[in-house]
Formats: sequence, C-alpha cells, structure tokens
Amino acid sequence: MGFSSSVFLFIFLPMVLFLYYLPINNRTYKNIVLLFASLLFYAWGEPFFVFVMLLSILINYLLALKLDKANGKKRKTLLAICVVFDIGLIFVFKYLGFAVRSLAALFNADWSVQLALPIGISFFTFQIMSYVFDVYYGNAEVQRSYLSLALYISMFPQLIAGPIVRYNQVAEEIRNRKENLSDFSCGFARFTIGLAKKVLLANYIALVADNIFAVTGKNISIATAWLGAVCYGLQIYFDFSGYSDMAIGLGRMFGFHFEENFNYPYTACSGTDFWRRWHISLSGWFRDYVYIPLGGKQGGTKKTVRNLFVVWLLTGLWHGANWTYIVWGLFWFVVLSGEKYLKFPKRSGVLSRIYTLLIVMIGWVIFRSDTLGKAWQYLLTMFGIRASVFSDEMFRYFLGNVKWVLIAGVLACLPLSAWARSIFSSAECSAGLRRLGSVSYSVLIGGLFVLCVLIVVKAGYNPFIYFQF
Repeated sequence: MGFSSSVFLFIFLPMVLFLYYLPINNRTYKNIVLLFASLLFYAWGEPFFVFVMLLSILINYLLALKLDKANGKKRKTLLAICVVFDIGLIFVFKYLGFAVRSLAALFNADWSVQLALPIGISFFTFQIMSYVFDVYYGNAEVQRSYLSLALYISMFPQLIAGPIVRYNQVAEEIRNRKENLSDFSCGFARFTIGLAKKVLLANYIALVADNIFAVTGKNISIATAWLGAVCYGLQIYFDFSGYSDMAIGLGRMFGFHFEENFNYPYTACSGTDFWRRWHISLSGWFRDYVYIPLGGKQGGTKKTVRNLFVVWLLTGLWHGANWTYIVWGLFWFVVLSGEKYLKFPKRSGVLSRIYTLLIVMIGWVIFRSDTLGKAWQYLLTMFGIRASVFSDEMFRYFLGNVKWVLIAGVLACLPLSAWARSIFSSAECSAGLRRLGSVSYSVLIGGLFVLCVLIVVKAGYNPFIYFQF
C-alpha cells in the first residue's frame, strides 16, 4: 500500500484519522491506534514479514534494556550482539543471494539463493540500530515500553522509505504530543506537495527515463542519453523527496515533527554540499554511527581516507545488492575525497554548480543501470564516444512529449517556495498582501490535491523507487 494509491487515500488514511481523532483524550489509545494502523499498513503488502519486523523490534528492545543496566565489557558485548543481529538480518534477506551469486561466478558453480526482500528493511533496521546506539552512548533514555518502541519503529508515515527518524527526536512526542489544527493543516499541505511530486512529476518523467535506459547498448544519440540521465535524476529526486514530504506531512497530521530529508540538492555547489542536502537522515546516520566512531577527521590523512572509504562502501551496499551500487558508492568516495584534499572551491559560482550537476548525473547513470557494463556503455554514449550522432528522432520524440513536465520539474528543484515565503513574511509586506498570499497558497494546495486524486483514480499503482531498499 503506497501513499499514492487509491486504497491509502480513500480508505486507509480516512479510517485511521477517524479512529485517531475520536473524542477520546487518552494518549495510550491514540498510540495503539497508530501502532495497529502501522502494522496493518506494512502487513498489507508483507503479511509474513511484519512478524520479522516485530521480532527485530523485540530482540533490540530486550538487548537495549540489558545494555542500559550493564557496564564495561558486558555493555560493549551487548552492543556487538545487537549490531550482529541487525546486520545479519539485513544480510540474509538482502545480500545472501548476491553473495552466493558472486561466489558462484568466482568458482564457476551453479549456486543460487532467492529470498523475498522485506520492503523497507534497510530503513527500519537502521532506525532501530540508531536507537540502540543512542542508548549505548547515553544520547537517549532506554524505552521500557515495547509498544512505544514498536510505534517508533513501525510508524507508517516513515516506515518504508524514511526519513530515518532518531529516537530522541520523537521520544517526547510519543509520550506527550499536542495535536492542533495548525499542525494538521500544515501536514496536509506538505503531504499534498509530496503527492504532487510523485504523481504529477516523477511518474511522467519516469516513462522517458525507463524507455531510454531500456535501449542501453543500442545506437542512441548523445542528446538522447543526456535526456535519459536528466530525466532519471529528476525522477528519483521527486519520487524520493515526494515520499519524504508525504511522510513529514502525515507525521504533522498526527502530532509528530520529523526532521527534513532534502534541501534542494540540485542547487548544491559541490559534491560535499550535495550530500548535505540529499537524503539528510541517511548521511547523518553514517556520519554519527560510522564515520565519527571510526575517528572521523582525526588521525591524519590516511585514516580519514580510510574512514571515508568505509562510509561510502557501506552507503553503496545499503542501497542494494548489486555491483552497480557498490561502484556508485566508491565513485562518490573518489569525488568527495578529491574535493577534500584538492581543496575544492567553496564559492557557489556557476561553474561549481555545473560541475556538481555533471558528477551527480554520472553517478545516477551508474546507480540506475542494471549492470556495470551497461553503465559504462551509457556513459560512453553520453560523452560522444559510442554515439554516431548528436541528436536523433528518439530524442525529439521524447523531448516533445515531456518538455513541459521537465520545465516544471526544473523549476520545482529551485527554492521558489522559500523565496515566496520570505517575501510574504517580510516586514514590508502589507496585511492585505499576506492574506492574498495565504488564500492563493490554500487554493493552490486544494487544486493540486484534486488533480492528484483524479490522476491516482485513473492511473495504476506505481510504487516508490526506495521501496526496494
């Protein structure tokens, strides 16, 4: 069940809101409604794996309780057990088949293991690991209620594709949050913006990206290859940031305030700046729980490079069991290491932004391709080595069909809304103009929601890209 599905919009969400906002002023009741709704949400597509998630929560809950009371080596041992269990769970479901296939290729054997992948396993596992780490480092109090911890991990707004919420960010709101009309209306608006990103932009742009990447290896033009790369870059941004917007908006509707996960990444002026703006919760997770514990920038150049290598190798692996993800992670390791030690200019000039977009697009080609061979062929075409012509009929056909969506997408990548808010909230703005801005915004949100609903009813189900992670 996805946020952009008819079942979610017309049945699941209205029923949950109805039950949640019944005139029962009891926090335990509201938490139980959210917990059971979240379990139903996950079990809708994963009737077996919901028990895997509940078992994972139970094991980590019990180990965290013991860890909180332990001292010295026993404390470290319990943390190690938690980490081994959580990583082992991800490995079995996500990487075991990949590992067996790689070994089979190495030894020329006929081995294979195929296991179904629980949706969002990397997200909810990393979230529960962050809780255990925070308890270990003393950054969060241990949660003594299994139901409260289960709600934190399984909360349906961010369960499947993030953002990865830290426990100490919502611990107080699990116990004592205050729902209000202002939060609800802001949450609905944010949800609508995310829904529009998904159904009005990502889904349409995806048609072009999928068709162009499907002909990798054939004789396509330079322009067609670049159009496919740009379309995929916009697709994955609007798909993933749209999900994050919807998650944040749904959280606000139930009284929770999740951290931002994107900050206009395509306006970045370097690769480092891009990763401060893209998937912020994952970048922060690896920084706080891998990079800094390994020593971070301390210990000289060699150790810093080693730490960056580990982080980006793991980042690539986190995204999937394929060599393309690993190489994509190592590509970013090379880029960010180069920027760091070549002292890349920090000024946000036009050239630095062009450079950033170029390396991001190269990275997305590797990320999107099925195999390293296809990624290499595609990149050679982009840079004119395999292509025989600059433009072709395919390019003109796809561009003619998607040009207005592309223009809308490029504009949506810019901080135009932040610019508008700054104008209407400035001291120079009159009260009448502020009211006009507020009414115009409400009409825009209402119109977007109606348009999205009409498209959702007409179109088939289209899952979010990051469901596979």
